[in-house]
Amino acid sequence: MRIAVVLNTSWNIYNFRMNFVTALLSRGYEVHTIAPVDDYTQYLREAGCIHHNVKMDSRGANPLKDSLLIGELYLIYKKIQPDVVLHYTIKPNVYGTLAATMLHIPVINNVCGLGTVFLKNNLVSAVALLLYKVSFRFAQKVFFQNPDDMKLFLDKKLVPAEAVDLVPGSGIDLSRFQPMPFRRNKPFTFLMISRLISDKGVFEYIEAVKKLQSEGLNARFQLLGALDPEHKRGIQPAVVQSWIRDGLVEYLGTTNNVREFIERADCIVLPSYREGTPRTLLEAASSNKPIVATNVPGCNHVVQHNHNGLLCNLKDADDLAEKMLAMSNFDDETLKEFGQNGRSKIEAEFDESLVINKYLSALLNLRKAS
Repeated sequence: MRIAVVLNTSWNIYNFRMNFVTALLSRGYEVHTIAPVDDYTQYLREAGCIHHNVKMDSRGANPLKDSLLIGELYLIYKKIQPDVVLHYTIKPNVYGTLAATMLHIPVINNVCGLGTVFLKNNLVSAVALLLYKVSFRFAQKVFFQNPDDMKLFLDKKLVPAEAVDLVPGSGIDLSRFQPMPFRRNKPFTFLMISRLISDKGVFEYIEAVKKLQSEGLNARFQLLGALDPEHKRGIQPAVVQSWIRDGLVEYLGTTNNVREFIERADCIVLPSYREGTPRTLLEAASSNKPIVATNVPGCNHVVQHNHNGLLCNLKDADDLAEKMLAMSNFDDETLKEFGQNGRSKIEAEFDESLVINKYLSALLNLRKAS
């Protein structure tokens, strides 16, 4: 069986889907990866994938410009003739589905997160919703990462009810992100892991830090993640430098080993506006770390309030600061219990094998139907 896996970056395939890709290869499937070439493309080829480069701007949101992607993917699909195409992220989901449908190739989509089209109400959002509605009616299966996103799509009639199913995000490799022994830092250390765009709640985090520092909290506030100044909602490097200069945060840049930074922190923070299933929170909870996150879809499926972390109000820096202060004031036993509860939750609900098995089952059903 020949399978095409399509994402917006090779980095994304390698970091979030590689164990699934390896499972496909180990079963004798011929795997074609389709994504822009980057530093991680070589690892896909070394693993045994046949890679195809595609031009795709993961930042832009111009449906007229992006529609050119339909033609590009059409030519790639026509060349390799896959038995099924697996799409992840918004643009492959929409434009890739249309391209595959023209060639009568079955499609399995994964809605990793809703993006800004569901956070705003403008012409671009209206066109994007129409594109979802047109393209998703052709998909054989559409996986969602949380029930809120699935319900929203069903309520708006963007996808046939018989096509939908749930998976726990990309899942987490429990053997890689193992529980860490408890250790409390002095001073208490908060870590936010995120691409530096406003939708992730970075500005709320900074405002919360300002409030906590003004109130005299002795703590370290860290920020780990890539700058993306070309993104429409990207935070400019000069702004980040001003935060560093003012002593608000320690900016840690980017890393290929997020685990070592999680290990050094006492609490992971993510005040995002909406998520599919946030990978950083899965990694944190799997590692026995308590979490402060927003009470929004995605985040509140990983974090249970007063169980493995604390949930704060959306776009509310004061409430975020209050929850962070509460976390820093918890005794060691409470922090330890939060961490252990998080690990147990991840083991029960977010094991990567659950995701892999769902996909393998969907592929088997498609094969039987063909």
